[in-house]
Amino acid sequence: MPRITVTKEIAPHGGRYVATVEGLADEAELTFTQRGPNLISADHTGAPDSLKGTGAARALVDFMIADARRTGFKIIPICPYVRAQYAKNPEWRDVMTVAPGE
Repeated sequence: MPRITVTKEIAPHGGRYVATVEGLADEAELTFTQRGPNLISADHTGAPDSLKGTGAARALVDFMIADARRTGFKIIPICPYVRAQYAKNPEWRDVMTVAPGE
């Protein structure tokens, strides 16, 4: 499995998590909006076809969950991909604003 690197980019009202896969030029992203001092919404996860099946999208969500736990913010899961992963991982409820499947 190729190595995936995830970074976080901050913008004035939100930002994005960016995943790159070793040996591939494209990137996947998970965009977010700052909703309050300790609250973000996970808005959209996108990955080009060249990254499908690499695990890049899941790595983005895992990184966001770890970031939330490390820094103490909560996540409003708007993105359908994030919501689907949350339904499979109900142990993330500690950093989510809704129950899995809601």
